[in-house]
Amino acid sequence: MTPADTPSPAAAREPTGSTRAVFEAALGAGTGATLAIVVETEGSTYVRPGALAVFGAEGLQSGWLSGGCIEPEIAVRAAEAAAAKRLEWMDVDTRDDEDLFAGSAVGCRGRLHLALLPLDAMPGWQAAARTWLARTDELVIEIAADGAIAWRVGGTSLQWQLVAGTRDDVTQVAGWSLHVAPPPSVLVLGAGPETPTLLPLMRRMGWLTTLVERRPRWVDASSLADHVIGEAPATALRDVDSGRHDAVLVMHHNFELDREALEALADAPIAYVGLLGPNRRREDLFSVLAAGTREAFGSRLHSPVGLPLGGHGPEAISLSIVAQVQAWLHASTQDTAAAPL
Repeated sequence: MTPADTPSPAAAREPTGSTRAVFEAALGAGTGATLAIVVETEGSTYVRPGALAVFGAEGLQSGWLSGGCIEPEIAVRAAEAAAAKRLEWMDVDTRDDEDLFAGSAVGCRGRLHLALLPLDAMPGWQAAARTWLARTDELVIEIAADGAIAWRVGGTSLQWQLVAGTRDDVTQVAGWSLHVAPPPSVLVLGAGPETPTLLPLMRRMGWLTTLVERRPRWVDASSLADHVIGEAPATALRDVDSGRHDAVLVMHHNFELDREALEALADAPIAYVGLLGPNRRREDLFSVLAAGTREAFGSRLHSPVGLPLGGHGPEAISLSIVAQVQAWLHASTQDTAAAPL
């Protein structure tokens, strides 16, 4: 499936938390869907400003704004926004000590201020969502208190004027600007025993995956990736825009294919390169690479790839790899950021 494809309504029913999953579910939701955006938080909250979720007919939900305790209430308000085709505001405050001691507190001690956008009142939003899913650029969403909405991504710029409901928050900020970074993209060179766990887990995290694999033994693994390139590593890397990928994993379980991949990756503008296998295997590979090739990796190379989480086998290895890439991706950036206008 390509990022621009629309998932089936049935597939969109599974609640997932990533921003990618939210937009894919919204694209497959049909009419009556509402996009919920957290624009302000105070205190201890499950999410921060910029978190997204979509709610729709027949119990559709993708994205989580709490541990599940306030989603039913949000779903009700979202349905009201969709029916009225009106921008609604929702303030959820769980900081009251009386709630805590009365046994009605929902868990967190904080406040969420939400904007509920009825997507049916925003014709053309799908083009912006598909452009974002294609990793063209970040998506900028501006929400004004008077109901003016603007979305910008790549060369697409959309504006709407919605009727706005009454705000019940105390800050009365004039509006917010939300920047949603494109979904991370990971290039996987080589399938193996880890693939059935690794690729679905990456997708659950909201990452886009491209698998480079042509060996008949692993052909079934191709159905687990967003994109598949059935070529040798060096050929694939000549044909693909490697600059569009945030990270690459070299994991053929084959010495010659890994050597070929490292040689082709030396000059590729990818900031994270993970190499599967123990230190001794890396040393053996480096012993047959030219000095310039070895030096080109520098601190980009993570070998052995993965965090030392413990455990053995392909499932534990997959978890350790995803954990390390996730930590690296979020070391200096975040998926979303929101600021008052």
